[in-house]
Amino acid sequence: MTTDNKILIDNMQGLKFTESPRWRDGQWWFLDIHGQAIRCIDAQGQLRTVLELAFKPNGFGFRRDGSMMFGDALGRKIHRWDGKAMEQVADLSDKTVFCLSDGIVDSHDRMYIGDIGYNFFDPANQSVDTCVISCIGPDGSVRVVADGLSFPNGMVITPDGKTLIVAETTGHRLTAFDILADGALANRRVYAELGENVQPDGIALDVEGGVWLANPEGKSALRVLEGGMIAQTIELDTEAYAVMLGGPERRQLLICASDTHDPVQIMQSPSATLRLVEVAVAGAGIP
Repeated sequence: MTTDNKILIDNMQGLKFTESPRWRDGQWWFLDIHGQAIRCIDAQGQLRTVLELAFKPNGFGFRRDGSMMFGDALGRKIHRWDGKAMEQVADLSDKTVFCLSDGIVDSHDRMYIGDIGYNFFDPANQSVDTCVISCIGPDGSVRVVADGLSFPNGMVITPDGKTLIVAETTGHRLTAFDILADGALANRRVYAELGENVQPDGIALDVEGGVWLANPEGKSALRVLEGGMIAQTIELDTEAYAVMLGGPERRQLLICASDTHDPVQIMQSPSATLRLVEVAVAGAGIP
């Protein structure tokens, strides 16, 4: 267990609620959901806004040509930005319920994105186990490739491109699928059963098959091995919502943190920070 973490960006830098961190071209890229923007930070700690948005984004990745794919969470649409113009790529409103969750783009320019499935802004509403993962093809076609999930959230793809692992937040587990040649998902199985005290949010994969996960309920980031054993714990003084392995050797764990995920509290008193922890095992796969 460790509590050592460097605050890369503190809560005075204007961030509202960060998610979907990615390491690319020597920079950390991430979504600021309630700040309605895509932002990045370089190795010198310089924070900049890449793109301001008219909606709350969720799900984020890069195509091979460098263009960005991201979701309009509440509008349940997917957009692409090539550095000059933004275009709508797909509409998932007839295949999803209420809000999109996290998502990634694979090496074939396909985007996988989850469905929260219920109005989680209302504390009276209970989570459901009827959520889906949709796959958006490079041509904008949409299909549901997995269903019956409990809040599918952070996702990773193994280096060989053959396995997708998803965090089921309210299912308290990591679930794996085989990725077929056409992008379909098959052979669903439990990668790690986590227990009631762990609600995995964003995740990151390392070269040994370990999965780092943000556990907001436990104010921690955990490294979990296949089967469910917790190999390392990073305790925080705040809640962790997403993680990413990056840096020159991909041995720096970036943690997106906030004291709350309540939208009203976030807009009144934002507490978002970015934390950095040096780890022993390098990152692997996508993102």
